[in-house]
Amino acid sequence: MLSPTPIRVLCVGAGNTGRSHILAYHRLEGFEIVGVCTRSPDSRKEVLGELGTAYPEFNDYEEALSATQPDAVCISTYPDTHYTFSKLALESGCHVFLEKPLAETIEEAEELVALAEKADRKLVVGYVLRHHPSWKRFVEKSRALGKPLVMRMNLNQQSSGKTWETHQNLLSSISPTVDCGVHYVDVMCQMTQSKPIRVSGIGARLSDELSEGKINYGHLQVTFEDGSVGWYEAGWGPMMSETAFFIKDVVGPRGSVSIVARDAGDRGQSDNVSAHTATQSLLVHHSELDGNGEFVKQDEYIDMESEPSHDELFQLEQEYFLKAISENLDTSELLAAACNASRIVLAADESFRTGKTVILA
Repeated sequence: MLSPTPIRVLCVGAGNTGRSHILAYHRLEGFEIVGVCTRSPDSRKEVLGELGTAYPEFNDYEEALSATQPDAVCISTYPDTHYTFSKLALESGCHVFLEKPLAETIEEAEELVALAEKADRKLVVGYVLRHHPSWKRFVEKSRALGKPLVMRMNLNQQSSGKTWETHQNLLSSISPTVDCGVHYVDVMCQMTQSKPIRVSGIGARLSDELSEGKINYGHLQVTFEDGSVGWYEAGWGPMMSETAFFIKDVVGPRGSVSIVARDAGDRGQSDNVSAHTATQSLLVHHSELDGNGEFVKQDEYIDMESEPSHDELFQLEQEYFLKAISENLDTSELLAAACNASRIVLAADESFRTGKTVILA
């Protein structure tokens, strides 16, 4: 049951995801926005202009936290701030909605989870695909393919202008493999329901605009205890190809399931964040053969009707956050899954740097 008093939330960050979260809080009766904090005044003024509402504005996070005394904080900032901002919020007695990834290291991620438990505060990480009805169906259909599974996924983004500037800012603290990779390896873990045991990674620096040691292309391979294997590929920048940049495909002994995203897979859509979660339809292939060696069943397309828009999907996340707080939901399993996904993608980065496969304990 929802609290009769709205949850007072401080929104930190107003980029692509931050904007969508702010819109959701604005629309949901269970929340009251008490402030919007960004490093850039322009980004928050843009979203506040879209809302037509004058919420209190802040440039400094600690000042905003002290001035507003919120019940909850939504953190949609660059990954290098996630640990510090979340720690301050939890220590101030706030519930926290945190965009992925949890932190830059697995040790920091686990510390935040332990801190939330100790403070008896809800910590919810933005694994948006867990709230997407079509991706839930994708996971369900993949589980019916038998074992082992072969999972192939990528999300390359050909970016320019402001989007490339955003990517360069992100690359100062995180690789593409880690940033969105947590979503897709989390999906793989849901599909296999098995323990990841080893990870390999490769990467490349494809732009002189990036500082030494930073990469804008990465690829990881993960092996699971049940024999399942998966790979994820991600690259950002003006040089990236838009040929086969959107692959979401799972193969098992009984056949395969693929996302056929007509809009998301079209050329020119790779840097369109609204298209990244789209599915449109699932293609299900059955491997069973008859006595003549011919397929018993024809391939089938499952249309994903009434799919949520980008903003509607982020509102589903905030509805869950509201329910987690109001109904005191046990989020420990989701936090364990978030740490598990982080462990895999961070191991891929380690593998790239060392040139060695990482064995997960």
